[in-house]
Amino acid sequence: MQQLIFAILTMVGGVLACAAYFYGTNFLLDSIFPSKGKLGPVASKNLRITNAIRPWLFLFPALLTLTVYLIYPVIESVRLAFHDKTGNDFVGLSNFVWMFNDSEFRQSIFNNFLWLLVVPALATFFGLIIAALTDRIAWGNIAKTLIFMPMAISFVGAAVIWKFIYDYRAEGTEQIGLLNAIVVAFGGSPEAWVTLPFWNNFFLMVILVWIQTGFAMVILSAALRGIPEETVEAAVIDGANGFQIFFKIMIPQIWGTIAVVWTTITITVLKVFDIVLAMTNGQWQSQVLANLMFDWMFRGGGDFGRGAAIALVIMVLVVPIMIWNIRNATKEMEGH
Repeated sequence: MQQLIFAILTMVGGVLACAAYFYGTNFLLDSIFPSKGKLGPVASKNLRITNAIRPWLFLFPALLTLTVYLIYPVIESVRLAFHDKTGNDFVGLSNFVWMFNDSEFRQSIFNNFLWLLVVPALATFFGLIIAALTDRIAWGNIAKTLIFMPMAISFVGAAVIWKFIYDYRAEGTEQIGLLNAIVVAFGGSPEAWVTLPFWNNFFLMVILVWIQTGFAMVILSAALRGIPEETVEAAVIDGANGFQIFFKIMIPQIWGTIAVVWTTITITVLKVFDIVLAMTNGQWQSQVLANLMFDWMFRGGGDFGRGAAIALVIMVLVVPIMIWNIRNATKEMEGH
């Protein structure tokens, strides 16, 4: 209860602080450069000044936050990557040499590659199919709401839910895990699913697909509704069936949106951390880059140099995809 009260007070305090900041800065700006009650030239000059300054007052909190929580950490991570575990002594490229010779890092790269192959493809595919189907049924909005709901759950919360689905009890005892209960009901033996090397990665991927499908569905549903009816009607007149209309008429027209959704989910996958931490903590060959970085930087005494080197690898992988994604999104906006 105490934590809930603290969370509510934090949210209310944050909103009130934002309101006080914007009201106070606008009041101060209008007091320094007043336009009311002034002669024409003075009022016009002060109005131009306030109009030039006011947008920066609104942008300042965001710019400050970006500087403190994004720009500075990037610069500091680059510095730490070339220093020892304490961050004081320069060691050159030794952290990167260690990293590429480390078996756990190579395992993490391999696992991340698996996640990149499976999660964006399945989440985008399911989102596209669901978006197309729910637009054709009367209760489609209810279905969309239910499918989108996991997006409101944190990754850790989702992991806890799926922990119960994958839960394992010794053979002969009652299985509270849904998956093992089904297996036992069909005469099989229960398995500790998340401890199976290699296959446990796919069981963890299911959680992220479950979360991201709702996101893909919403974006792609809006794109499908933006397709001109004339093109579909022309295809029907030409004798095209439903599959031909969907795959040869509709999908090509929203391919840019599909690419944006795909790359957005790809960026999320490259940074996946919470699910692995909550489900396996990187054990049983399920380690990924973000969790490995966390382990090296904050556990066992911490090694800021090696942790920062792994963080740079993640950043190098994410930034090009993010730039490409922003450019495609911008083109989509210009197209509309």
